[in-house]
Parts: sequence; C-alpha cells; structure tokens
Amino acid sequence: MKVTFYLEVLSSWCYWAQPAWEELQARYAGRGVAFDWKIALMRPEDFPVSRSQCDWFYRRSGGTVMHSPFMLDSGWFEAARRGVYDAPNLVAEAGRDFGVTDDRIRCALAHAALREGRKIGDLALSVKIAAAAAGLPAKRLRAVAESKAVRARVDASTAEFHAHQINQRPAFVLTDEIGDKAVFSGLVRSAPLAAAIDAMQADAAAYAAHRAHHGPVPPH
Repeated sequence: MKVTFYLEVLSSWCYWAQPAWEELQARYAGRGVAFDWKIALMRPEDFPVSRSQCDWFYRRSGGTVMHSPFMLDSGWFEAARRGVYDAPNLVAEAGRDFGVTDDRIRCALAHAALREGRKIGDLALSVKIAAAAAGLPAKRLRAVAESKAVRARVDASTAEFHAHQINQRPAFVLTDEIGDKAVFSGLVRSAPLAAAIDAMQADAAAYAAHRAHHGPVPPH
C-alpha cells in the first residue's frame, strides 16, 4: 500500500506532523508500505496577513494543541509578498531531479523558516539552504527550481490535493492494492493513521488468502 503526505513547506501544522510521519515510516519499514510526500501549495489568502496574526496561530498550534516547549518563529513573514511563498516548495520539489526524494530538503527549509525565522520566500535563500542540506550544486538546483517542469509538477500535485475535496494541510491519503482509500486531512498525530494502515493491510491480506483458496473471480 501507499501513504502520501500532502504538505506546504511553510505550514506550521505540517511542521508539527513531521514527527508522526517519521514514526510511521519507521514503524512500517519493510512491511509493504510505500511513503511519499507531495507539495500542496497554500493560496495567498491562506497565509497570515501580519506577524502578529501569524504568532496568534503559532500559539494555538504549538502551545494549545501540541504543547510544544518552544514557539515557532514568524520572522519568515514578509507583508510585501502578499501571501506568495512558492520558492521553498519549488526548491523542495526540484530536489527530486537530483535523487533527493527523502525529507532532508523540505525539513531544512521548514526549520530555517519556522525555527530560525529566515525569509525563505526568497528563492536564493531557499536554494542556499537546500543545497547545503543535501550537498547539491546551488546553481543547478536553482535552475531546476525555476524550470517549467518543476512548476508543472507542483501545480499538478496541488490540484491532486484539491481533487480529494480537502483543504487542510497536512493531509494523508492511504491507498492499497484492493482499491481502498482513506483520507485524513488536518491530523498531525500517528495513531489514527497507524490504525487505518493496519486495517487496510489486514483487509488486503484477507483478499489474498481468499484468492489463494478460491481463485480469482469467475468470468461468469
């Protein structure tokens, strides 16, 4: 089966969901579950309109809900961008062209913004952070991040996210070989995801057992 994590690099909720994502990957390593992440860009109007508003959201997500011992840093916010922060997402996606399909680049970018307050809406800064995190040539990485191909992939994965008729990130979509699908939108903890994975794997195993004993569906 497959688990797809839809995210936006600058989303605080996606940041808080990362430990659950890592926990699931460790828990199901070698157990027939493929994990992948995809970019689901936030709309400009989804972003805070000021640093003070951003801090209010951070107090809710980190302090009230996640009980974090630290508060996220809103220093990345730039009013002049009017909610357009595609750069870090394009850079994270560009890493795939260099074989970096794991979490290194996007986590380095999220840490730089949300923990250090760095303004990663700037493409040059995002490229610098990503190149250092993954050991990639910055000039080539920037060229790929600015390419039409990467933009098309990010737009496609964002459209795919919306096609599930959800609007909250993080989102997790679970699919298996017997056609089942489970969609979780906005959850940041691993327990419900693990329960769904276990249930779907059990159902798939039951189908396989039935097929082994009774063969495929009769043609008529």
